[in-house]
Amino acid sequence: MTTILELNGVTKSYKQGQEVLTVLDHISMQVNKGEFGAILGPSGSGKSTLLSVIGALTSPSNGEVILNGRNVHTMNGKEQTSLRLKEIGFIFQQSNLIPFLTVEEQLLLVGKLIKQKERLQERALELLSHLGLAERSSHYPEQLSGGEQQRVAIARALMNEPKLILADEPTASLDRERGKSVVELLVKETKERHIATIMVTHDESMIRDCDWVYRMR
Repeated sequence: MTTILELNGVTKSYKQGQEVLTVLDHISMQVNKGEFGAILGPSGSGKSTLLSVIGALTSPSNGEVILNGRNVHTMNGKEQTSLRLKEIGFIFQQSNLIPFLTVEEQLLLVGKLIKQKERLQERALELLSHLGLAERSSHYPEQLSGGEQQRVAIARALMNEPKLILADEPTASLDRERGKSVVELLVKETKERHIATIMVTHDESMIRDCDWVYRMR
């Protein structure tokens, strides 16, 4: 199997007064193409910190994050920004949609940010149709249900054709059934597109379809 992501001894510590608080302690893991995995643990266990280190949003105190053979944290700021735009798709607990943009415009914005010129609108409409949102393309976020908003967030995350999707508690604001449908959709897209997805969650009921589960305490 092709390895997309590799963590080697990742540690993250913060100084609090005279004390040093270690949030991540020598974490090593490997994620392959086509895998849907979960990082499971209670609030405050470091799940979101780990995801932000993987996504080049936070630097580790020690250790390596290797994405597609490149050390993420030896890159400069501009290179990291380019990596996040072109190779990583982010999905958050709240959909974080821009309130004054329509569903279609949310996706087109991603394409413009990565300077994607060919088939931009066609690709956006294909994704929306694929995710059952074709009839919602001209709607604004406030006109959508919570489940629909998260599906738009998934479409937006897929717009840059990422190698890796990082989903931070994507079902936390949804009821159980809508949450399960969002996870099932993420699993399906991960397998069909041969990418890798890591989902942070505290909900045991959402990990049934995972290829692996990393538990944090």
